[in-house]
Amino acid sequence: MIYLDNSATTKPDLEVLQSFQQVATQYFGNPSSIHGLGMETERLLRKAREQAGTILQVDSSEIIFTSGGTEGNNLAIKGIALAHQNRGKHIITTTVEHPSVIEACEGLQRLGFQITYIPVDQDGKVNVDDVKAAITNETILVTIMHVNNEIGTIQPIEEIGQLLSSYPKIFFHVDHVQGFSKVPLHFKNAQIDLCTISGHKIHGLKGTGILYVKNGVRLFSLAHGGGQEANVRAGTENVPGIVGLVKAMRLAKDMQQKADELINLKYYLMEKLHEMDHIVLNTPKNDSAPHIVHFSAPGLKPEVVIHALEEKDIYISTKSACSSKSADESQVLAACGKSYEVSASGLRISMSYNTTKDEIDIFLTELVKVLAKLSKVMR
Repeated sequence: MIYLDNSATTKPDLEVLQSFQQVATQYFGNPSSIHGLGMETERLLRKAREQAGTILQVDSSEIIFTSGGTEGNNLAIKGIALAHQNRGKHIITTTVEHPSVIEACEGLQRLGFQITYIPVDQDGKVNVDDVKAAITNETILVTIMHVNNEIGTIQPIEEIGQLLSSYPKIFFHVDHVQGFSKVPLHFKNAQIDLCTISGHKIHGLKGTGILYVKNGVRLFSLAHGGGQEANVRAGTENVPGIVGLVKAMRLAKDMQQKADELINLKYYLMEKLHEMDHIVLNTPKNDSAPHIVHFSAPGLKPEVVIHALEEKDIYISTKSACSSKSADESQVLAACGKSYEVSASGLRISMSYNTTKDEIDIFLTELVKVLAKLSKVMR
């Protein structure tokens, strides 16, 4: 099998699975219980929080464990909006965000909040001046992703953070789900107040994640109850999953030593796709993540291409897995000014540090065959 859909989810690392099993078997107590087993589990949870803080270069008290990117984004956006609506109801985001951000903002709009969607250029990149121009006296939150989950564009997060440092009443949230371990981001240097990470994008387990919440930032809880996770996210903690998440974070950081290899593989793949007839590359060569390459095959339905490659035991995707079953057109490509023909025929290859050149060569060979065969039928 050649798996090239790592932006949708990654295969859990064996060491992560072993950590999960060990903790689930030996430390199954509720960390809120006062007996010995509960206290042992609570110590394990505290250690995991400290390790996560060390990896992210933040204080352990700034780590909130969540179920993943969608919950983290919703908690950050709605949590800020509901906690600070007394001093403003304006939120700034972009036209190319993940559905969990776009739909969270749309939900708040129905509650009376005003949302400004910043446009992007043909590469999917935001202009910092547009962010500045959108700020009003009512603005309380700017939420912008670090790496686009469809085409891999890297947003100028540090520049936006520096801009917002002049507006102390505006909170800055970053969706770092596709960027963590692939594109470096220093939370403090970028003046970030809230940041989302997901475990299953880095060879961890589904249902695990982190929301970084800068000390002093107040959120309205979306899950009230036992007061876990600093009274921000109630509910018994998934300690085995959390330990597995931190293990995955450590392993992912170690894999960054292979970053140059992954970048070279991306450029190789893009060069070979560029040489093919009837292919349109959508991922910008510069300022894009090393693991995502997005292209279109105008005139062909992407799901047909995907299933044809699946018959060869090769797995790719169209767009975000959270929106791939929705309308045909990619909203990200449309926002970049692409024609309907291009934005409705997008295909995404997303690699991991374990992807090899041999796998890419096999994929390219089979893609040529599939495109040639389908072109005769559909064009």
